[in-house]
Parts: sequence; structure tokens; C-alpha cells
Amino acid sequence: MHPSDIKEGKIELIADTDGLLKINREALVAVNSLGEMMIASRHGDFPVRVGDKLAGTRIIPLIIEKEKMERAKEAGGTEPIFTIKPYKKKKYAIVTTGSEVFKGRIKDTFSPVIREKLAAFPSEEIGQIYVDDEKTHILEAIQKQIAAGADLIICTGGMSVDPDDCTPGAIMATGARIVSYGAPVLPGAMMLVSYYTNEADGRVIPILGLPGCVMYAKRTIFDLVLPRVMAEDEITAEDIARLGEGGLCLNCEVCTFPNCGFGK
Repeated sequence: MHPSDIKEGKIELIADTDGLLKINREALVAVNSLGEMMIASRHGDFPVRVGDKLAGTRIIPLIIEKEKMERAKEAGGTEPIFTIKPYKKKKYAIVTTGSEVFKGRIKDTFSPVIREKLAAFPSEEIGQIYVDDEKTHILEAIQKQIAAGADLIICTGGMSVDPDDCTPGAIMATGARIVSYGAPVLPGAMMLVSYYTNEADGRVIPILGLPGCVMYAKRTIFDLVLPRVMAEDEITAEDIARLGEGGLCLNCEVCTFPNCGFGK
């Protein structure tokens, strides 16, 4: 990122790479609490592209003492307030569960949505496995995708609390660390986020269980989680819990996401 020229008394911060914007919120508040200079930014944990405006800063009075500028530097701390985590190219694999899709009774309309969303990031699909509703079969399919070298595994189908829906149990059976099964986001309440550590090579592989809403809703929790996964920004249970405020998509007639309140 780089600063702009001074214009109208302010300097703006411009992105030099595509990636995920991270903000040290405590440091930002500390600087803005001093009262004689300000920094305004876009929301963190959202994608940015080269050339995007990230933040703007200026002093409040016409002039400011050097000592106060030094205090602002101290308040900001030793780490950057703004960073961009570049996306990492991921080899992703899909595990599609459900006996009706497996037996060809209904068409798989979920996978095209996944591919469309992954196309916005540096990624490569290395395979898709269709499997019935048996927990052991789902587990075997996930293990096959891990062995095939997948950096990201996306499971669809069987994510509700219905006794016949075994995908969450299969993900848990891999030994993956479950971050959250369920999220305060609509659409997307039945999302599962987990990380599997592959003992063979030490890779940490996100395994996501996608709720059915991802298939038909324009924007869901998947749109909030995926950029962080692609930037290898670890997601915590607290991160998921904090999505409650702003976690309600208003299903606007004209969708302007991410230029709206969803996920903020």
C-alpha cells in the first residue's frame, strides 16, 4: 500500500495488491482518541483490490505541534494499523453428499456456485467426489481429497440437524479441529468451519461444511468466510460469534455487497 498525494488537506492510503484488509482496531481507536488527528478507513476483514482506497487521514486543526504527531505515532504502536494479506493459491476439492445427487435423481446445482465464487480468487479445482449419505463414505471421500493434495475441502449437503444428515459428523471424524458448527448469520446459520492438520506433511487444511442456502442465496456466510480462508487468515470461534451484529442479509432487490452492512 502507498500514500496518495495531499489533497484537500488529507492523505489517502491506496492498496498495491489484491488481498484481505486487516485492521489493528485497538491501535486505530487509540490514534483517533487523541482528538487532533483522525484516520477513517473501510471495514477490515474484507477483500480489497489494487487501487482501492483503504483509509484517509488528516489533522483536525489547521496546524498541529510536532509533539502531538509523535504521540499519535506512539499510540499507533510498533505494528502497522493496516495490512493486506495477499491471497494464496489454493487447490480445492469438493465433496458432494446426498443420495439423490449421488444416484443421479436430481442435478447437482451446488457445485457451479462454489466454482463461480472460487473463480474470484487464485485457485484450482483438483477434484469432486459424489457420495451418498453414509457417514463412513463421506469420511472416506474427505480423506481421499486430502491424500490427493487438496489445500481446501468444501463439503455440500447433509448440513442440517436432521438425523439423516451426516456431513458434520464425518468432518469431525477426520480429527479436524472444529472452530464452529453454526453461525449467527442469515443466510448461513448451519455453516461449519474446521481445520485439519495433515500429519504427513504438516499442512493445515480448512474443511468447510456449506449450508444449503449457499446454493440459492446471492450472499451468505460463505462470502464472509471465503476471503479469509483464501488469505490464510485463521478464523476463530470469537470471529464467528462477532458476525451476529451485521449478520442479517436484508436481501436487497439490488445487491451492492460488499458495499453494504452485511457482515460488518
